[in-house]
Amino acid sequence: MPEPTPEQQAQLDRALDVLPARFRRLAARLIDTWPARVGLGVAWSLQRIEIFDRAMAVAAQLFTSVFPLLILLASWFGDASHDLSKTLGTPPAAEAQVDAALKDSGSATFGVIGAIIVLASATSLSRALTRAFAAIWLLSRPRSSPALAWRWIAVVLAIALSLIVLRQAQAFADGIPPHDVWSVVVSLVMLCALGMFVPWLLLTGTVSARALFPGAILFAIVMMIARPFTTLWLSRSLETSADRYGSIGVAFTYLAWLYVIAWIFLATAVLGQVLVTDGGRIGRWLAGPEPLIRPERDDSVTRVLVDDEP
Repeated sequence: MPEPTPEQQAQLDRALDVLPARFRRLAARLIDTWPARVGLGVAWSLQRIEIFDRAMAVAAQLFTSVFPLLILLASWFGDASHDLSKTLGTPPAAEAQVDAALKDSGSATFGVIGAIIVLASATSLSRALTRAFAAIWLLSRPRSSPALAWRWIAVVLAIALSLIVLRQAQAFADGIPPHDVWSVVVSLVMLCALGMFVPWLLLTGTVSARALFPGAILFAIVMMIARPFTTLWLSRSLETSADRYGSIGVAFTYLAWLYVIAWIFLATAVLGQVLVTDGGRIGRWLAGPEPLIRPERDDSVTRVLVDDEP
């Protein structure tokens, strides 16, 4: 579990001091239990990485990086408006707004130069995620260099393609009995794989795949639990926003949806990091015998605590 900062420890000490003596001793014993260690560790880590600011930064980059890539891919391989709306699950009322926005932007005329510009600008998402995961794992951010550019592009493409592949895989799995079971299994596997691949590649393999697995599987599980609620909310909100505010309302609704996803992604990564670094029996079992952090994999990465801006 990450050690609390002096300010966090002082806050905890002050909270214990206001309790009567007998309750103070009981609280001190409870704090040393596994649930309390994990809860405090998660709270301290969420505060340390500034989860709300980072989630908003990642959500904004998702909106400005992944959506243009989806439009680019759709314009190359099919009807941009229809394919994009199908991938995002856009209701009919909002689909008309998406179609109008794409026609106004002339998105179907992407060429080689346009594709290069989209890919280059989309790497800002990878850099934002790199800063976030480096802060979560108490790493210094890997130095930006041309040698890392392929990792940034690979991550952005993986995220964009995962939306398309996941939608198609779910549709295919729904036809395999028992119904709905294989769709859930496929979604869990793909979301877990994405949750491991993104930080592993961005951090140049410095954090082991085993260390990343708890956060990745938690991300997949939480997304599957939240999926019915977010799907219902998104569908209703998109229709309302499209009717009242047009394409700008649709855009802000998607941005809010992406903020929720980004928050879940980072929060589950924090929980996974706290679980595998805890010194208790569960933490040691999750961590395994191998080192969690492998600084020798890249000289540009050192395990130090950094105060990095989102």
